[in-house]
Order: sequence, then structure tokens, then C-alpha cells
Amino acid sequence: MNGTLGASDLELLRKDFAANPAYRLAQNAVTRTALDDVAISRDVINNSDHSLSVMLDDWKVTNQERSGRCWLFAGLNLLRVGAMKKMGLKEFEFSQNFAMFWDKIERANYFLEGVIETAGRDIDDRTVAHLLNAAAEDGGQWNMFVAIVNKHGLVPKAFMPETHSSSDTGRMNSVLRSLLRQGAKSVREAFSRGVDAAREEKADILRVIYRVLCIHLGTPPERFDWQWTDKDRQFHRDGVLTPREFAVKYVDLPIDDYVCLVHDPRPSSPVGRTFTVQYLGNVLGAPPVTYLNVDMRVMKDIAAQAIAGGEPVWFGCDVGKMMSNDYGLWDARLYDLPSVYGTAFTLGKADRLIYHETEMTHAMLFTGVDILDGVTRKWRVENSWGSARGKDGFYTMNDSWFDEYVFEIAARREALPEDLRAALGEKPIVLPAWDPMGSLAR
Repeated sequence: MNGTLGASDLELLRKDFAANPAYRLAQNAVTRTALDDVAISRDVINNSDHSLSVMLDDWKVTNQERSGRCWLFAGLNLLRVGAMKKMGLKEFEFSQNFAMFWDKIERANYFLEGVIETAGRDIDDRTVAHLLNAAAEDGGQWNMFVAIVNKHGLVPKAFMPETHSSSDTGRMNSVLRSLLRQGAKSVREAFSRGVDAAREEKADILRVIYRVLCIHLGTPPERFDWQWTDKDRQFHRDGVLTPREFAVKYVDLPIDDYVCLVHDPRPSSPVGRTFTVQYLGNVLGAPPVTYLNVDMRVMKDIAAQAIAGGEPVWFGCDVGKMMSNDYGLWDARLYDLPSVYGTAFTLGKADRLIYHETEMTHAMLFTGVDILDGVTRKWRVENSWGSARGKDGFYTMNDSWFDEYVFEIAARREALPEDLRAALGEKPIVLPAWDPMGSLAR
């Protein structure tokens, strides 16, 4: 009666398992073979191919290596499409290391300002605890990407190439976390003498953070001499440019006009309303991270129209669910887990969010779509995990997976129906800092 597991309870569990031949067969299989190899649905595999009616990419994928920079890679991969066309290049990459450097220093400042703002709260306050847990994260959101490009510009990869720590951020991040949490303590203590004293302490901490970033990532260039040879072997010279001048010249998309559309089916999240998440951001003074909640059909239609118009689409999803790297495939029924375990998995998308079973974990690009009689059937995805996974780094996402595990796209404001454009002007609902809609930045 007190809830403990007694001997009789354990005997019932043993007998229940032993009495069913299907359970014993599953045990024999899974103890010798990887679960995904046992559970994978041959029906899904046999009925999924990688052909699509619209496909944009004819370039190689990038590789974020052992880092959480997917949102930066996806954003830069989107922007490089127009840059390659403008410069007549077959292959080109913006420096992901450059963008990460500025995100790290801006986010340190954002974090410490959050510490100052909450300095009057108890250290066990849930928001304070969230800030301390989220120090020095790699992740981010579309609006945060735009903020970095607008403030700091871009450079070609050659002018700030990858380093050991940009490709494997774990050790650097552990140092940054230690310094920022140590700094949080000193800032909170200085706050007792006033905000000015706290900000003086913050300035000292930021000098150290900048130094650490330069040691690990290199020093970002203030200007560089840009010249290149295009795919037709024609030489071009632009002369000396600052990173912001380079971005203005070679970013051909109006990134400030893009908005984040999300599919959040929780009862607490009404369709047609905007949302923001507390303490989700990087550049102080930049527009806040704002989402507009829409029906899934609206999100799919806008994404498909953009691709049909020649433009890839940045999106956020829960990447690890129902995915096969070997087959380069996502499908909502890719693994037949109910048959392996003899039980149903009943949580829908809304309940998975509520009960912490799903959240946004990865950002990528849609670079193709398959449409039949006006209905989307599958999607082509450019990942940033290198060419060894998937089909040379690209994946096919069946429409069923989009329904269940895609949460967000970045879309042009003009692509929205008039009523949704009007909704963008409303004051957003503020979600707590730990809400799953902020998970991509963590």
C-alpha cells in the first residue's frame, strides 16, 4: 500500500515477461543487434526514395563537427546560395567561426545583464537557476542569427577558418561556463553597491571572456582584402572590405523581413498569436526572438512556395526522432517500436511538448520538396553534419515526419496571409525562460 515494489510484485513482472514468446524473441534480437536495426520498418524504407519534384541544391554540405552551431550553419548555408550566384562560384562558405565568436561575446554580455536584472532574486529562483544552467551554450535561433549578421557582418571562411575549439566546443565552453558563473557571483555581490558597480564588474569579466575567445577561436578580422576566381576562371577583386560591408554587398536576402513561424499545438498556445521567451537572445538592443503560431498546413504551404520560388528554407526540428543516417531518411513510422515492445506510444505532439518528450534540437535547410496534386509528400534537407551521413549529407523527410517533429521555419513576412501579417503587430505572449520553445538556443 505504501508504493514499494514487493517480492510478489517482482514475481508477477517476471512471469508476465516469461509467458509471452514475442517478448522473448524481441529479447533475443535486441540483446545481439542494435535496436534501430531490429525495429526499422522495411515497408517505410521500401516505399521511400530520394527523388523530388523540386530540388535546388547542387553544392556540397558543410560540417559543424562537434559543436551546437546548427542554427548558424543553417543560416549561413541559406545566405551562401545568393552569394555563390553573385560571385559566380560553385562552392563558397562564410566563416562559421567568425559568427560564433561574436555570438559568444554578445551572449556573455546578454547573460551578465540577465544576472544584473535578476540580482535581487534568491539564488534558488527558477529563472536565476535557468540563467546559470544556460551559460555559454552553442545553440541559437533565427532572430539571433540575424542580430549577429546585422551587427558584426560576415567574412569568407578563409579569413577566419575553423580552429580546434570551433569544431569541438566542449572544452572551451566548460571554461566559459566556469568564468561566467564565477562572474555571476561577483556581479550579484557588486549589485549590492548599485547597478553601476555591477556593470563595472561585468566589464572586467567581458575582457576576460574576449581574451579566452581569441585564444580558442582567433581574433576576428576588422577588414580584409577580398578577391576570387569564379567557376569560369575569371578573376575578380573587390579590394579591402569590413565584415559589415561584405555582408551588405553579398547577402541578397532581406533577412530583417523574415519572421519565425512555429507549430505549437499545446492548448496554452493559441494559433494566430505571437510569443517570445524570457531571456532568449544574444545581442542586447536587437529585436527580440518572436514566434507566430500557425497551423501546420500554413507552415507547409509557405515553405513549399518558397522552395518552388528558388529559395531554401531555414527550419528547426527535433532531429533525433525516427531518423536513419544510413538511409538518409526521416519518417514518423520509421521504427516499429510498438511491435518490439508490445506496447503503444500514445503521446501526441502537444503532449510530447508538455511532458518533455520533444523539443527543438536542431536547425537545417529545406532545399527541395515533392508535390503531387498540390499536396506536399516529402522534403529534401541539407544538414550540416558533413557528407558521411545521409546521402552525401542530404536527407529525405517524409511529410509524416514534418507533421510530428518540425516546429519552426523562417519565412518572408510577405508570404503570410493578411490576417497573420496583422497578428505580427500584436504584443507577444511571454513564455518562461525554460519553455521548450526556447530549446534550440540551449
